[in-house]
Amino acid sequence: MTTMHAAPPPPTAQTALSTGSQDAAESVIAALRTVYDPEIPVNVYDLGLIYRIAHQGGGAIEIDMTLTAPGCPVASEIVRMVEEAVQSVDGVVSVTVTLVFEPPWDKSRMSEETALELGLL
Repeated sequence: MTTMHAAPPPPTAQTALSTGSQDAAESVIAALRTVYDPEIPVNVYDLGLIYRIAHQGGGAIEIDMTLTAPGCPVASEIVRMVEEAVQSVDGVVSVTVTLVFEPPWDKSRMSEETALELGLL
């Protein structure tokens, strides 16, 4: 299920699962790292597009994410890839991805390693 709105994500980007085991959090993050932005050769997690990951119990995962640009022509494809990747994690029953555009994405949200890889540091 995908919804789009401008609700601001929590103040910290790339938060771990709010409840659930550390192994579950690492598995979801590992799945997110398999999804690459088609225009930038970097995964959506390290690119800083994932604003929130929450485990709602019973295998339900909620993800707030953004895009590098609101008019991204492959937005629905990226969201679908995120949903499918997280759905493949053992124990995950449902995935809800919400696109948010506040605060807007900028290069400071990337991991330091990614910024170095892209020659931005």
